[in-house]
Amino acid sequence: MLSEKTGVERGDGRFPKGFVLRLFAYIVAGHLVAGFLYLLFSVGAQ
Repeated sequence: MLSEKTGVERGDGRFPKGFVLRLFAYIVAGHLVAGFLYLLFSVGAQ
């Protein structure tokens, strides 16, 4: 039997490590896509 239930706060008040890494990756990827689209539109407008 598991000692920790899923979804229950662990008590240290921090996010799980995997969640933080995934969030960071999504933020970086989102900024890269946004920068690429900005580059496409700025080059296409000339």
